[in-house]
Amino acid sequence: MKARYDAIYREIRDSIEQGVYPYQSFLPSEAELTAAFSCSHNTIRRALGVLREQGYVQPVHGKGVRVIYQEPERTTFTVGGIESFHEADERIHLHAQTEVVTLEQVIATEKTAFRTGFEVGCELTLVKRVRRINGEALILDRNLFRTSSVPGITREVARTSIYAYAEKNLGVTIATSKRAITVERATGEDRTLLDLGDIDYLAVVTSQTFDSQGILIECTQSRHRPDHFCFRDTAVRQRL
Repeated sequence: MKARYDAIYREIRDSIEQGVYPYQSFLPSEAELTAAFSCSHNTIRRALGVLREQGYVQPVHGKGVRVIYQEPERTTFTVGGIESFHEADERIHLHAQTEVVTLEQVIATEKTAFRTGFEVGCELTLVKRVRRINGEALILDRNLFRTSSVPGITREVARTSIYAYAEKNLGVTIATSKRAITVERATGEDRTLLDLGDIDYLAVVTSQTFDSQGILIECTQSRHRPDHFCFRDTAVRQRL
């Protein structure tokens, strides 16, 4: 079950982040982990596989599984996986607050369709949210959701987690996300809604998210004040 290996992955991940298993140390053996978690070897291997994909560990032939995680100096968002802001908040303990600035229904124009990939005339739910961390407004999220795929978004849902609502309440399977990261000059809206000071440029993450049927259900632009964040990915070299 995903819930089982995912729970084990999260527990080991938290232990690594808390320094129980420090950088360059080895995790307990597979046999010790299966005994500790009262689970099968396959479940442990799946949990360790996720840890590897996320850049926490590296299996070493004949020795075990070495910890390669180092605590980042800045708040880190994962680029390679699909993670909601709420999940990132829980993972790295941001203790963030979300302010819903806009929640309205719009129709995709030709310009919107060209920019996002939605069809012209498609009904969309526009959500704009400001993320405050330690009292500072640091992130502006502009989300467009296909209304037929994710209906019924309320301000409370937008304030907590739209992904959790879509998956748990609507049964939506969020499958794939394509992302691009750029650096863009701050707009007037950015300066109105974010605490920018003398910062002129933002790190902008644009993403398209598809469900299990390959239907585009969301297009998001997340605009970050760059001095507080870094974006991390983990790559595994493929041997030919």
